[in-house]
Amino acid sequence: MVERQLAMVMDLNKCIGCQTCTVACKTQWTNRDGREGMYWNNVETKPGMGYPKGWEDAGGGFDENGNLRPGKVPGRRSQYGVPWDYNHDELFNGEIFSSGQKAKYGPNWDEDVGEGDFPNNFYFYLPRICNHCSNPACLAACNNQAIIKRPQDGIVLVDLDRCQGEQQCIAACPYKKVYFNALRSRTEKCIFCFPRIEKGMPPACAEQCVGRIRFVGFLDDEEGQVYKLVKKYKVALPLHPEAGTEPNVYYVPPLAGPLQYDEEGRPIEGSERIPPAYLESLFGPEVHGALDRLKAELEKKKRGESSEMLDALIAYSHRDMFRIKSKPSAAQ
Repeated sequence: MVERQLAMVMDLNKCIGCQTCTVACKTQWTNRDGREGMYWNNVETKPGMGYPKGWEDAGGGFDENGNLRPGKVPGRRSQYGVPWDYNHDELFNGEIFSSGQKAKYGPNWDEDVGEGDFPNNFYFYLPRICNHCSNPACLAACNNQAIIKRPQDGIVLVDLDRCQGEQQCIAACPYKKVYFNALRSRTEKCIFCFPRIEKGMPPACAEQCVGRIRFVGFLDDEEGQVYKLVKKYKVALPLHPEAGTEPNVYYVPPLAGPLQYDEEGRPIEGSERIPPAYLESLFGPEVHGALDRLKAELEKKKRGESSEMLDALIAYSHRDMFRIKSKPSAAQ
């Protein structure tokens, strides 16, 4: 049980895949001390294998009875990939080598690949961090009580003094957002930039986002944009809710974009560029209602009417995107 839950909402309609969030996280937390191969924040192209490769098929989470489902620990070289330095001759010949071996996968390996046939191909970007779940499978799987959920804000952390590096937490996480630090023989993960949160600052990935796609706030703050997008308008949804971990990172799903075209190059009325079934596989059946609400609010704007929801998503004021201060006491 937590007193309050801090959450993040990401608007996928505004993400341009620039990786500024990844660089912000990398330079602040994971560029040394055995974390060089970790990406606590990554932006992957969907449809695609993601990072680590095939994480959606690696198990973890809970079954319908609340029991932990079996999960796999991704392979260090085959699914994470080992960091390398680029050699231009190798790069332009289509080969990349790491530690003398040909690299087979790595972060952003399939960036901008997508699916479908021209001119009806499609893709979109999916930024991912630890979801700081309300029912974290990593915590449930740890034999050493090394994973904690902070009562004041619900941030999930690893106690490195207790951790024995057994990696059950990695297998249990359905999002594969827990990493093994071979140098320290410990598991580590996104900490939601809690030292910044404690100083009233948003996480580095959110503050540095050039597209203003990330909103940070408490789920019980009824005046905050996070509450409004998740609870009031219900246009922000968790990723793979069927895993049963109750994630606290939410996504505004991407609109379908331009219509598909027939063989004569004419638009097909009523067609969807991004298959609705694919979006449902990511965000569950609630995605259809969320998209309908987005479209309805866009139509209101076109008619010149006001829309609190779209004004929030546009994020006119950077400051308003982050409401992370503690709830005032009754005395205040």
